[in-house]
Amino acid sequence: MKMLVTGATGKLGAKVVEILLKTVPTDQLAVSVRNPEKAGHLRDRGVDVRQGDFDLPESLDAAFAGVERILIISADGDTETRIRQHTNAVEAAARAQAGFIAYTSLANAADSKLFLAPPHQATEQAILKTGIPYSFLRNNWYLENEISGIQGAQAGAPWVTSAGAGKVGWALQQEYAEAAAAVLSGSGHENTVYELSGPLLTQEQFAAELSAVLGKDIPVRQVDDGAYADIMKSAGVPEFLLPFLLGIQTGIREGQLEVDSSDFEKLLGRPLTPIRDALRQLVQGLS
Repeated sequence: MKMLVTGATGKLGAKVVEILLKTVPTDQLAVSVRNPEKAGHLRDRGVDVRQGDFDLPESLDAAFAGVERILIISADGDTETRIRQHTNAVEAAARAQAGFIAYTSLANAADSKLFLAPPHQATEQAILKTGIPYSFLRNNWYLENEISGIQGAQAGAPWVTSAGAGKVGWALQQEYAEAAAAVLSGSGHENTVYELSGPLLTQEQFAAELSAVLGKDIPVRQVDDGAYADIMKSAGVPEFLLPFLLGIQTGIREGQLEVDSSDFEKLLGRPLTPIRDALRQLVQGLS
């Protein structure tokens, strides 16, 4: 059984591949990457490295050839770009007659009003249209997304947010990767939707856990969106990133990431790393 991971040199994809290399025979594993030179370390370990560009459908036909199970990892970019690229990947998987497609989606994607949702909604619909057995891995929020705020707190800054009482299901990227690897290489995941969410926490609860890890009080400063944008800008955040950050804060405030689910534990076969331990790992990695 040949399985393939797209985006295998990205942060999430690289973690998925490393997990699979420990759990499946190397000759069953292929990767699709835009630049094969960046995957030389995988080729050296016996992985079938293929060139595949989501913007070049003909390259995906070669990349996906003979593959039975495909993990499509969502790409970066604006909404229009992501929809086009993901649709190209899904259609190529259908032409390759893949038997299973797993896709890294977004929390509560089908009903989400988060500004990040449209590409995921379009991709899920494109996969459903193929009739190929699927699994939607609806990832909540990577703990690593908070690194800049954690570094600021280490330097003495407060935890600034406009997310109000909204809750987030943070988890380590490594655990999202473990869940994806389990679905791609496992059985019984056909036509499933997994809401992968850690224990739901407010910003204040998150800051309290971080305070315990850092050994100092991290005050939380709740502000409105305008003040949040001004503070981020004064902290050096590039202008083009401000709408993204504001969109996330708004989405959290509106409950778009407040998804309560035990699917993560089901796929991992164990409890998630407790948030304090996960934060401790992250902080140690930053030092």
